[in-house]
Amino acid sequence: MYASIPMLAYGLKTYDSSIITIIIFTILALYSGFFAALIWNDITDVDIDDIAHPDRPIPSGRISSKKFFIIAVFFSATTFIFSYLINFWCLMFVGAAALFVTFHNLYLKRKVKIPAYSEIFTPLQWIIVAIFGYLAIWTALPQSAEFIINMPIFDNISTNIYEFQNMILLIVFIYFTDNAHDLAEGICDAEGDRKSGVRTYATSFGEKNAARISFGMFFISGILGILLFFRTFLTLVFLIPFLLLWLYTFYQSYKLLKADEKDMKKLGAMVGRKGFNYFLITFDLIFIDILIQIVFVQFNFSLI
Repeated sequence: MYASIPMLAYGLKTYDSSIITIIIFTILALYSGFFAALIWNDITDVDIDDIAHPDRPIPSGRISSKKFFIIAVFFSATTFIFSYLINFWCLMFVGAAALFVTFHNLYLKRKVKIPAYSEIFTPLQWIIVAIFGYLAIWTALPQSAEFIINMPIFDNISTNIYEFQNMILLIVFIYFTDNAHDLAEGICDAEGDRKSGVRTYATSFGEKNAARISFGMFFISGILGILLFFRTFLTLVFLIPFLLLWLYTFYQSYKLLKADEKDMKKLGAMVGRKGFNYFLITFDLIFIDILIQIVFVQFNFSLI
């Protein structure tokens, strides 16, 4: 996933050493951020996991909160270092995002009274990935584009309106796709979330309504994925397996929608896992499609 976004932003132009370096640093920064976010979430949600996920590292006793904290700090530091090596925009963006996510995890998601607040903002951490990947590339492009931002200290951002719209489309796709599987998992976590005062769709509107909303989000995500195909240079190498994957995941969500309430917790966990796989594999398909096209361009072939 972390390579596919900067490659989607850059396109099929020549990949010289500077672009490859930026993509590698982007991958390292985002992977470090991913592990840091997972560990920080486990540390801040330990009371919820004691009820909903007793097999996770801290509740199960496999590792102490102190040791997990040290590991989280290491990955966080690595994220900032590689962000700085890309450009100042990426560093400041990661810093701002980290502050918000920290405040959200420690305070907002337990205190804000807005229904479903926690899951409304959950996809933010993945949206950060999309914006970061585009920022990394836009600061590396020649400064002759339609849309340029010049600021002291910061590197210049160079892009065009069409590509900016594509980034927005990708962000919306990520929001609905990630939230669709989060809502299903939220059904599984509803008991622990209620006791901790966390407002998810399941705790705010009930498990059955959460399943309905998740089903609708899976449907919308598929439409957005198709739009992404038509607006970008992606080919049938992406579209055909994406459609099959989406329809399979959509069917699993339909089974959750029609399930009895006693079976919803088990099915919610299953649909959550399959939905997350759908989310990640979509970006694997983007990466494979672009990589094949790059290879074919070298031999003057083209894909449909």
